[in-house]
Amino acid sequence: MATHIKKSAFLDALLRIMDEKHHWAWDYFSSGRLSNARLKPHFQHEYAVYVRDFPVFLARILGKNPPPSVRHMLAENIYEEETGGLSLGKSHPELFLTMMEGVGFRQRDFEQIHLLPAARTYRAWLDRMSDHRHWVMAAATLTIFVEGSVKDRREILAPPERKNQDDIESIISLHPLVRHHGVSPSQMDLIRAHQLVEAGHRHDAYDMVVNYTPPALRQSVLTCVKKSLSLWLNYRDAVARACGITLPS
Repeated sequence: MATHIKKSAFLDALLRIMDEKHHWAWDYFSSGRLSNARLKPHFQHEYAVYVRDFPVFLARILGKNPPPSVRHMLAENIYEEETGGLSLGKSHPELFLTMMEGVGFRQRDFEQIHLLPAARTYRAWLDRMSDHRHWVMAAATLTIFVEGSVKDRREILAPPERKNQDDIESIISLHPLVRHHGVSPSQMDLIRAHQLVEAGHRHDAYDMVVNYTPPALRQSVLTCVKKSLSLWLNYRDAVARACGITLPS
């Protein structure tokens, strides 16, 4: 008889995977060591791999008819991603492109992007998992792994806090694109939108996956999120090379 993972251990296991969602090249992207031109493959890939189509991924999960409370959380997230209706009134993909204009890139630079092989593999995984017959597998992949970060443990173990305007503007003033790459704070509404809504979305993601994954599926969910991490690390290695960053020996 299989031994099922307890709910508390399941949450901790998810957070331990997310503790590893940090790529060695991130310091290059966040410290001003790369020119704006060398940043282009990084941002092009982020846009094409998941930013542009993230609302579509969420809609696929919603289409699997999860429980009503989960549908509500997903619908709210889709509404914000696609319209900005809970924050600044513009879709997150549109706000991303506005931020890119601040870096000096044109919108047409993001229209037809040739993905690196590792990026195609990761994107194919996201497409496959977003349409998984078990909606919790899809939700774990997209709302926990893709939307999440190495900061998840700190955010999940603390109650969500709504930041005031001064807090948000302080965060923007310290953002690497503003500090090192000359982007005007007026073009950073994507970060403002994230700060306005993301605390609640992180808690929603873990609530829906931890509370609704049947015990018999918990190990499968963890295996799926671990594979997402592995494919993401390969993808980020390839992007680092494309940006001219030497991989560590």
